[in-house]
Amino acid sequence: MDNTITAPRTVERLVQGQATSDGAGVRLTRVLAQDLQRRLDPFLMLDAFGTERPGDYIGGFPDHPHRGIETITYMLQGRMRHRDSAGHESLMEPGGVQWMRAGRGIVHSEMPEQAEGAMEGFQLWLNLPARDKLCPPWYRDIPAGELPEWQGAGVKLRVIAGRAQGVDGAVQRAATEPLYLDIHLAPGAQLAQPLAAGHNAFVYVYRGELSIAGTLVRRQRMALLANTPGSDGVRLQAGAEGARALLMAGRPLGEPIAQYGPFVMNTQAELVQAVQDFQAGRLG
Repeated sequence: MDNTITAPRTVERLVQGQATSDGAGVRLTRVLAQDLQRRLDPFLMLDAFGTERPGDYIGGFPDHPHRGIETITYMLQGRMRHRDSAGHESLMEPGGVQWMRAGRGIVHSEMPEQAEGAMEGFQLWLNLPARDKLCPPWYRDIPAGELPEWQGAGVKLRVIAGRAQGVDGAVQRAATEPLYLDIHLAPGAQLAQPLAAGHNAFVYVYRGELSIAGTLVRRQRMALLANTPGSDGVRLQAGAEGARALLMAGRPLGEPIAQYGPFVMNTQAELVQAVQDFQAGRLG
């Protein structure tokens, strides 16, 4: 246990995601929805998808636009083909990450490249600061073998973004300083992870269960971590069956949020412009 965590965060509340569908009927659980966007700024949305029934995912996510955000897709099982209007194309495979900055606009699709078997993963939306919302689109495909990892006693971390246990993640962002960890805990294992004061943070458990400062967090629950002044990190302890969880933290932008579907800007006028640009074929 890392004893440098002297004032661990507690759980402010537990959140159960809501079943919904997106794309061409893909069934998923919306863990972080619009009602939490201000509280968890700079994170805008987290969807979890996981099924062994092809009918739940086979329609995929046909061409659709984005502006003003970054989307991060993390695959646990299954294969998805990404194509976009900037000319990027890649195959997302188990353990891989797709990080796309939509910026001023991009049109992309994510379609399954399988007709049977399990598909499981997550998509996170990260806000862009006002000054970057109209920046050029950017894309990076990160295969599983290129994701930085750290291992300790009964603990493995996959460091998708930020820095953890002395390991730099695959992606860094100066404005929002996102931390994105996939945490694997053996039965009874513990992890102490420093978190920057003032950063909003949450934990989503997707296997087993774990405890945070005395609060039990069961599978498919999100623990919203309290922003107690003086807190310096979080302590996680797995239950008897072990646990796997995502830990996210980031520096809030503190800017207005105006959203219309896949467009996230700062004002309604900017949203109207985004829709007009898309309809006129100027988006991507």
